[in-house]
This record gives sequence, structure tokens and C-alpha cells, in this order.
Amino acid sequence: MLKMQGIKKVFRTELVETHALKGVDLEIKKGEFAAITGPSGSGKSTFLNIMGLLEDFTAGEYLLDGISVKGMGDDQKSRLRNEKIGFIFQSFNLLPDLPLYDNIDVPLRYRGLDKKQRHERIMNALETVGLANRHKHLPTQLSGGQQQRVAIARAIAGDPAIILADEPTGNLDSKMAESVMQLLEKINRDGATIIMVTHDDILAKRVGRHIQISDGMLSDISENITSQPKVATA
Repeated sequence: MLKMQGIKKVFRTELVETHALKGVDLEIKKGEFAAITGPSGSGKSTFLNIMGLLEDFTAGEYLLDGISVKGMGDDQKSRLRNEKIGFIFQSFNLLPDLPLYDNIDVPLRYRGLDKKQRHERIMNALETVGLANRHKHLPTQLSGGQQQRVAIARAIAGDPAIILADEPTGNLDSKMAESVMQLLEKINRDGATIIMVTHDDILAKRVGRHIQISDGMLSDISENITSQPKVATA
């Protein structure tokens, strides 16, 4: 589903060269739920942006669902990102003036799906997160936990190859965070492939695979017995 070999990311200025990623190797199989943790400045955000095709890498090879992204232009990456990746952000990133239905519809329109197809996907996604009866509500009429559920619905409506979750419980209280985490676990059991960046080691230990990033390098520090066999470490 996702394969990286020797991924490096170097930031350069006139005076300094910063190595954010130092030859990362990683393979994520279909159906895995992997959590990535690490201290501030360890390279988590850079790594997530590269996985999400939001940032280029300096060297290495990256295959997303069997497709090499190396050398792709912005338009090519945008199309691939829209087709293959579902994003869940810490800050929800919902459009405040649009109802929930339309928030989920916007990215689907770029897929070229007809109105009937989009409607079925939107309502199925909202049903999955328990908010189908709120589809006409605005995001501002919902709690933080409910808004994150809408963000999850938006991510899964496109039937992506992989879901990237960036601190999905970071802005929620403990009760709402637990609800969102249980929902992500259910979606994973239903077959979704998820990579979650989190600062919470307790949440990371709940999923099938726990990967730590430190000083631009990755290491698998634990894998639960329910996870798939380890494929690569860095």
C-alpha cells in the first residue's frame, strides 16, 4: 500500500543544511493501523507531509499503492492525492459556512463522480460516523468530537487507499478522544489502512503497529500480536 526506500529530506539555506529525514525505509501493508510518535522536531510533520504528497523529498523512492511519485508535477500529485489519500486533521479543516453534506461533497466533485454516486458515498460515510441525521447542520452547530467525526467521514467517503490522521484527538477532551479513537479502530477493522501521527503513547500502543521517529530516523518499537508481520524498519 505504501513503500518508502531511503527517503531523505534536506532543508538548505545559504548558511545551514538541516537533515530532517535520514534515509527512511518503511512499508505499510493493506489493512494496517500504524501510529507514529516522536518528540517535537523529530521529523513527524515533514514525514507526514511527504506521505501525503504535500512536500517533496530530496532522495529515495516512494511508491503509493504501487505508483512511484518521484518526479511528479503538482497537478499529478494533486490528482493522486485526491484519489488515494484521505486526510484527518487535528483542527478538522471543515468549511464553516457549508453544511456537513457539502463539506464532504467538495473533494468528491474533483473525482468526477456523478451526483448519485456522491450522494451515496456522503450518506454512507455520515452513517458510518453516526451523523447521517445531521447532514444539513453547519460545523459550528456541532461539538469538537462531532466535527472530527465529520472530518473522518470526509476522509473515508472517497474510498482512499490510505488514511493519514494528523493528531486526530489532539484538540479533544478525553471522552471525545476515546470516541474518535474507537471510530478509527472500527474503520480499520472494516478494512481501512490508517497511519496516525500522535503525541499520545497510550493511543499508539492500542493500534497494530507503533513506529517511533527520532532525529529523522524510524524504528518499529512494538507490534501487537494482531498486527501484520513486520516488513521493514529504519
